[in-house]
Amino acid sequence: MGAAMRRIHVGNALSAFGLGFTVPYLYVYVAQVRDLGAVTAGLVLAVFAVAALVVLPFAGRAIVRRGPLPVLLAALVTAALGALSLGLAGHATTVLLSAAGLGAGQAVMQPALATMIVDCSTAETRSRAFALQFFLQNLGLGVGGLVGGHLVDASRASSFTLLFAIEAAMFLLLVVVMSTVRVPHAPRFGADASQGGRSSWRRLLGNRAMVQLCVLGFVLFFACYGQFESGLSAYGVEAAGISTSALGTALAANTAVIVVAQFAVLRFVERRRRSRVIAAVGLIWAVAWGVAGYAGLGHGSQAMASAAFVSTYALFGLGEAMLSPTVAPLVADLAPRGMAGQYNSAFALVKQLALAVGPAVGGPMGASLHGPYIVTFLLCSLGITYLAVRLGRELSPVQDQPTSARSRVVARGGGAAAEPHRADA
Repeated sequence: MGAAMRRIHVGNALSAFGLGFTVPYLYVYVAQVRDLGAVTAGLVLAVFAVAALVVLPFAGRAIVRRGPLPVLLAALVTAALGALSLGLAGHATTVLLSAAGLGAGQAVMQPALATMIVDCSTAETRSRAFALQFFLQNLGLGVGGLVGGHLVDASRASSFTLLFAIEAAMFLLLVVVMSTVRVPHAPRFGADASQGGRSSWRRLLGNRAMVQLCVLGFVLFFACYGQFESGLSAYGVEAAGISTSALGTALAANTAVIVVAQFAVLRFVERRRRSRVIAAVGLIWAVAWGVAGYAGLGHGSQAMASAAFVSTYALFGLGEAMLSPTVAPLVADLAPRGMAGQYNSAFALVKQLALAVGPAVGGPMGASLHGPYIVTFLLCSLGITYLAVRLGRELSPVQDQPTSARSRVVARGGGAAAEPHRADA
């Protein structure tokens, strides 16, 4: 790992730390500390998603034209200003505008950092780089939430002001750190990429494999991440009678599995076809939803229900660990040269859409329609397997299993080139 990649991973960890540092306490801060009510607090959380949906289409074009580093620095400054003003805001309008700035900045950070990882890695090292990114993101979220929880006091508004001020200072520190990154090779723009705008989006939408991956990604995020803190939590409390402490244990189990299993899983994943790995994740998550069904709809003891619910989150974590070195590198490999920023931003946009729709659909179902909720998301998980197998038919052998190309080169004594990269699948 070179110096540039080390700094990029520091950026990933610190940006995730900032997200975990404040976002879990936004509702309490707006509704209770600032006494702006539950409606305004709900709007603040919605603004985060809306801001991301607004800026991400433009972020891809900016990354293609300017490169990921200038876009990342602009996003960090925007997030810092949003965090600082949010800590000082006392009126609903100011709070909503500040949340929009913070949400937009944090949304743009991810595709910019992902594009920098692509630029600073090779096909051989990319899976490990993205696996480490996911590991550090989860670690940053967990540590940020833990530290933030010990700093805030709902009876003192100044404690929240301090929280947001620390987050803003951290983003500005990150500006200094990331300014020293020297990307080994600048993006090379193709004819369509240099024009940006409609031509780049038309080229992306003409890539059948990328379109199928986006559909698959929507289902992935809708059926997993979109349910963690909404539908699945509501289902656990209402159907399974899970206590808040058991729910916290389940979330901790999810993070623990990711942290412990990430690099052990990586060794397995690197030797397998990416489409088959994603298909296997769908089956694992189908089992997870089945276990969740037992927790809420079975007739076991409360202890058994709690254990099953914790196991559900642990199985989700195993699937996430398998996806992190698989999906993001695949997005990069599908992108034509110089278009990684556009493709990363498009996939991030799909993720945000799924995270916006998932709680809206899953929350009410998980709270009241327990049986249909489990059946719906079990079928979604099986749909992931089907879509992954279908996607595999659109991928070239190199895109589906990069190690196979390296193996062929070694078998030929290094004298023959690997199968060429097929940008448009």
